[in-house]
Amino acid sequence: MIRSELIALVHKDQPGLSPREVEQIVASVFDAISKRLAEGGRVELRGFGTFTTRSRDGRVGRNPRTGEPVDVQPKRVPYFKPGKEMRHRLNV
Repeated sequence: MIRSELIALVHKDQPGLSPREVEQIVASVFDAISKRLAEGGRVELRGFGTFTTRSRDGRVGRNPRTGEPVDVQPKRVPYFKPGKEMRHRLNV
């Protein structure tokens, strides 16, 4: 599902809201999740899952074209752990 499909689905379920309002709500939710993760926090959505970040150490990678070594800086990456109810729905 892409963002526009999500907006259309929410608009179908909530006909009292305009598509523009639904788009703003979806954008606000995604922005809030992104902001919290950027601060180093976590976001837990009961019945769905938890978004956190994990740290990756720096390493020496390789340029795929030339094969030359390239330093890869340490970084944080997003991580999602599905909740118990989500795992159950996927495996029914």
